[in-house]
Amino acid sequence: MADLHREIAAGVRLGPIGVVRSRFKEPADLPPPLFAPPRFFERSTGQIEVFPEFAAGLDGLEGFSHIIVLFHFHKAGAAKLEVVPPGETKPRGVFATRSPHRPNPLGMSVLRLLARDGPVLEVSGLDLVDGTPVFDIKPYTGRDRKSHVRTGWLRKQRRPAR
Repeated sequence: MADLHREIAAGVRLGPIGVVRSRFKEPADLPPPLFAPPRFFERSTGQIEVFPEFAAGLDGLEGFSHIIVLFHFHKAGAAKLEVVPPGETKPRGVFATRSPHRPNPLGMSVLRLLARDGPVLEVSGLDLVDGTPVFDIKPYTGRDRKSHVRTGWLRKQRRPAR
Protein backbone atom coordinates (compact mmCIF):
# COMPACT_ATOMS: atom_id res chain seq x y z
CA MET A 1 0.00 0.00 0.00
CA ALA A 2 2.87 2.40 0.79
CA ASP A 3 4.32 1.88 -2.71
CA LEU A 4 0.96 2.63 -4.31
CA HIS A 5 0.65 5.79 -2.22
CA ARG A 6 4.11 6.98 -3.33
CA GLU A 7 3.39 6.15 -6.97
CA ILE A 8 0.11 8.06 -6.99
CA ALA A 9 1.53 11.03 -5.04
CA ALA A 10 4.43 11.38 -7.49
CA GLY A 11 2.00 12.18 -10.31
CA VAL A 12 -0.05 14.80 -8.44
CA ARG A 13 0.54 18.30 -9.80
CA LEU A 14 -1.41 21.18 -8.34
CA GLY A 15 -0.78 24.87 -8.47
CA PRO A 16 -3.01 27.90 -8.09
CA ILE A 17 -4.65 29.43 -11.16
CA GLY A 18 -5.85 32.48 -9.28
CA VAL A 19 -6.72 34.06 -5.98
CA VAL A 20 -9.86 35.14 -4.11
CA ARG A 21 -10.44 38.79 -3.22
CA SER A 22 -12.85 39.03 -0.30
CA ARG A 23 -13.81 41.41 2.49
CA PHE A 24 -13.21 38.53 4.89
CA LYS A 25 -9.57 38.62 5.99
CA GLU A 26 -9.53 35.70 8.45
CA PRO A 27 -11.60 32.51 8.83
CA ALA A 28 -13.01 33.93 12.08
CA ASP A 29 -14.62 36.72 10.01
CA LEU A 30 -16.98 34.11 8.51
CA PRO A 31 -19.77 32.61 10.61
CA PRO A 32 -20.32 28.84 10.41
CA PRO A 33 -23.16 28.34 7.87
CA LEU A 34 -25.42 26.90 10.57
CA PHE A 35 -25.19 30.15 12.54
CA ALA A 36 -25.05 32.68 9.69
CA PRO A 37 -27.89 35.20 9.45
CA PRO A 38 -30.41 34.45 6.69
CA ARG A 39 -29.04 35.25 3.22
CA PHE A 40 -25.63 36.16 4.68
CA PHE A 41 -23.66 34.25 2.07
CA GLU A 42 -26.03 35.13 -0.76
CA ARG A 43 -25.20 38.81 -0.14
CA SER A 44 -21.49 38.15 0.28
CA THR A 45 -19.67 39.28 -2.87
CA GLY A 46 -16.07 39.37 -4.02
CA GLN A 47 -13.79 38.53 -6.91
CA ILE A 48 -11.72 35.71 -8.23
CA GLU A 49 -8.62 37.05 -9.96
CA VAL A 50 -7.34 34.51 -12.47
CA PHE A 51 -3.63 34.77 -13.21
CA PRO A 52 -2.86 36.08 -16.74
CA GLU A 53 -1.40 32.80 -17.98
CA PHE A 54 -4.75 31.07 -17.27
CA ALA A 55 -7.13 33.85 -18.37
CA ALA A 56 -7.82 32.29 -21.80
CA GLY A 57 -9.39 29.36 -19.93
CA LEU A 58 -12.24 31.64 -18.86
CA ASP A 59 -13.59 32.06 -22.40
CA GLY A 60 -17.26 31.05 -22.47
CA LEU A 61 -17.66 30.94 -18.70
CA GLU A 62 -19.71 34.15 -18.58
CA GLY A 63 -22.70 32.27 -20.02
CA PHE A 64 -23.11 30.24 -16.82
CA SER A 65 -25.03 31.48 -13.78
CA HIS A 66 -22.94 29.55 -11.24
CA ILE A 67 -19.42 28.19 -10.97
CA ILE A 68 -17.71 25.54 -8.88
CA VAL A 69 -14.50 26.80 -7.31
CA LEU A 70 -11.89 24.38 -5.97
CA PHE A 71 -9.51 26.00 -3.53
CA HIS A 72 -6.90 25.55 -0.81
CA PHE A 73 -7.85 26.12 2.84
CA HIS A 74 -4.59 28.04 3.25
CA LYS A 75 -5.35 29.17 6.80
CA ALA A 76 -6.72 25.90 8.12
CA GLY A 77 -3.93 24.85 10.45
CA ALA A 78 -3.18 21.26 11.36
CA ALA A 79 -5.11 18.36 9.87
CA LYS A 80 -7.39 16.32 12.13
CA LEU A 81 -9.08 13.02 11.35
CA GLU A 82 -11.88 13.73 13.85
CA VAL A 83 -13.51 17.11 14.35
CA VAL A 84 -16.48 18.48 16.27
CA PRO A 85 -18.69 20.41 13.82
CA PRO A 86 -20.09 23.81 14.90
CA GLY A 87 -23.16 23.39 17.07
CA GLU A 88 -22.37 19.73 17.74
CA THR A 89 -20.82 17.92 20.70
CA LYS A 90 -20.03 14.59 19.07
CA PRO A 91 -16.79 14.17 17.10
CA ARG A 92 -17.18 13.12 13.45
CA GLY A 93 -14.70 11.83 10.92
CA VAL A 94 -13.34 14.79 8.98
CA PHE A 95 -14.49 13.25 5.68
CA ALA A 96 -18.09 13.35 6.99
CA THR A 97 -17.84 17.11 7.58
CA ARG A 98 -17.02 20.36 5.78
CA SER A 99 -14.16 21.10 8.17
CA PRO A 100 -11.11 22.83 6.68
CA HIS A 101 -8.81 20.78 8.94
CA ARG A 102 -8.23 18.00 6.42
CA PRO A 103 -5.22 15.88 5.40
CA ASN A 104 -5.44 17.63 2.00
CA PRO A 105 -6.97 21.02 2.80
CA LEU A 106 -9.00 21.32 -0.38
CA GLY A 107 -12.39 22.97 -0.52
CA MET A 108 -15.21 23.50 -2.98
CA SER A 109 -17.73 26.32 -3.22
CA VAL A 110 -20.59 26.88 -5.63
CA LEU A 111 -20.78 30.61 -6.35
CA ARG A 112 -23.08 32.78 -8.44
CA LEU A 113 -21.18 34.31 -11.35
CA LEU A 114 -22.27 37.95 -11.55
CA ALA A 115 -19.88 39.21 -14.22
CA ARG A 116 -16.55 38.71 -15.92
CA ASP A 117 -14.14 41.54 -16.61
CA GLY A 118 -11.17 39.99 -18.37
CA PRO A 119 -9.40 37.76 -15.85
CA VAL A 120 -11.60 38.88 -12.93
CA LEU A 121 -14.81 37.09 -11.98
CA GLU A 122 -17.35 38.96 -9.84
CA VAL A 123 -19.13 36.44 -7.62
CA SER A 124 -21.70 36.20 -4.85
CA GLY A 125 -22.21 33.50 -2.27
CA LEU A 126 -18.58 33.99 -1.34
CA ASP A 127 -17.57 32.03 1.76
CA LEU A 128 -13.80 32.35 1.35
CA VAL A 129 -11.16 34.60 2.87
CA ASP A 130 -9.03 37.10 0.98
CA GLY A 131 -5.96 35.53 -0.57
CA THR A 132 -7.42 32.02 -0.86
CA PRO A 133 -5.55 30.16 -3.62
CA VAL A 134 -7.87 28.88 -6.36
CA PHE A 135 -6.94 25.57 -7.99
CA ASP A 136 -9.75 25.23 -10.52
CA ILE A 137 -13.01 26.72 -11.77
CA LYS A 138 -15.75 24.70 -13.44
CA PRO A 139 -19.19 25.67 -14.72
CA TYR A 140 -22.07 24.48 -12.56
CA THR A 141 -24.44 22.56 -14.83
CA GLY A 142 -27.69 20.65 -14.59
CA ARG A 143 -25.81 17.40 -14.14
CA ASP A 144 -24.38 18.77 -10.89
CA ARG A 145 -27.86 18.84 -9.35
CA LYS A 146 -28.76 15.67 -7.52
CA SER A 147 -32.07 14.45 -6.14
CA HIS A 148 -32.81 11.95 -3.38
CA VAL A 149 -29.72 12.97 -1.44
CA ARG A 150 -28.94 11.39 1.93
CA THR A 151 -27.39 13.78 4.42
CA GLY A 152 -26.12 11.31 7.03
CA TRP A 153 -25.84 12.72 10.54
CA LEU A 154 -26.95 16.16 9.27
CA ARG A 155 -30.51 14.98 8.65
CA LYS A 156 -31.14 15.18 12.39
CA GLN A 157 -30.61 18.94 12.31
CA ARG A 158 -33.14 21.42 11.05
CA ARG A 159 -31.39 24.29 9.36
CA PRO A 160 -33.04 27.56 8.49
CA ALA A 161 -33.43 28.31 4.79
CA ARG A 162 -30.54 30.29 3.34
